[in-house]
Amino acid sequence: MTRESFGKGPDGEQVHRYTLSNSAGVSIDILSYGATIAAARVPDRDGTLRNVVLGFASMDGYLSHHPRFGALMGRYVNRIGGARFTLDGTEYQLPVTEGKNTLHGGKRTFDKYTWRELEHGEGSEGPRVVLEHSSPDGDQGFPGKFDLRVTYTLTAKNELCIDYFATTDKPTVANLTNHVYFNLSGEGTGNIFDHEMVIFADAFTPVLPDLLPTGEIQAVTGTPFDFRLATPIGARIRQGHEQLVRGLGYDHNYVLNKPKDGSRNQPVHAARTRSPKTGIVLDTYTTEPGMQLHSGNVLKGDLVGPSGSAYRQSDGFCLETQKFPDSPNHPSFPSCVVRPGTPLESRTIYQFGVD
Repeated sequence: MTRESFGKGPDGEQVHRYTLSNSAGVSIDILSYGATIAAARVPDRDGTLRNVVLGFASMDGYLSHHPRFGALMGRYVNRIGGARFTLDGTEYQLPVTEGKNTLHGGKRTFDKYTWRELEHGEGSEGPRVVLEHSSPDGDQGFPGKFDLRVTYTLTAKNELCIDYFATTDKPTVANLTNHVYFNLSGEGTGNIFDHEMVIFADAFTPVLPDLLPTGEIQAVTGTPFDFRLATPIGARIRQGHEQLVRGLGYDHNYVLNKPKDGSRNQPVHAARTRSPKTGIVLDTYTTEPGMQLHSGNVLKGDLVGPSGSAYRQSDGFCLETQKFPDSPNHPSFPSCVVRPGTPLESRTIYQFGVD
């Protein structure tokens, strides 16, 4: 494992890049700015290492306006309708950042801070880095002092494990994810329409025109959202289905199938994605109830990655493991409430392989 300077953050603070490596040749770059996954170099079917994560070559890119490449998002990822919610009888007003709603938790969210290093080195599962960030009471309108710790670990089985642990001193709501963009053919190689994807979900949450969930849990059967069998991401993305038109492609939350015992204590298999060009496979596991599939709809050719290629629409995809969008305003959705004495704990695993 290595640690090196990567430049200065927005307030002049030192940003570090941590590189986690294993004996299989896999290496992952993590930045202390935004607790960002900046690169993932994995072998393809021929043994050639390919970076399969979209990002930037220098700190300047991460300080620019970009779609949060690889960043840890919070305090509440995704959307909260009307930029407000009620908790225990008190209404909380949040910043309006998208239409009339709040997206990803407000204006200056967790991805816009340089996180503090708690430790880096060899852990029980492999090389790891532990970063922390403290969000004060009232930050972006959210109640409670929210102390968050994230641990990134690279295992000998080519798993990038992301472990979240957070506490609060007042009841609050929280929804955390990493907004990493993948392209399993390699960063800068073009769109991901040929990527074959399986999502282990029988239902998804349809959205209104502003991309807020309607509150309905809809079966994927007979829709372009049915990825229960391996299907190229681009196979149906241009269909005139109302939901695809609203999202400009896929930008929807999947209701992940529960294990037979109904618990979420251990990560469940959420998705399997494969590039036919390289044979690289990504298996996603999580303890979260939902996962947002985002097909890179916002990329428009104005950002250049480390390969020197401009990122255009659908040049990457996200699998954002999380609570359901707008959960604070939908009591029927899985709870996103965190209370004093009951920490938030969550694990997501991205495992790389070849097929």
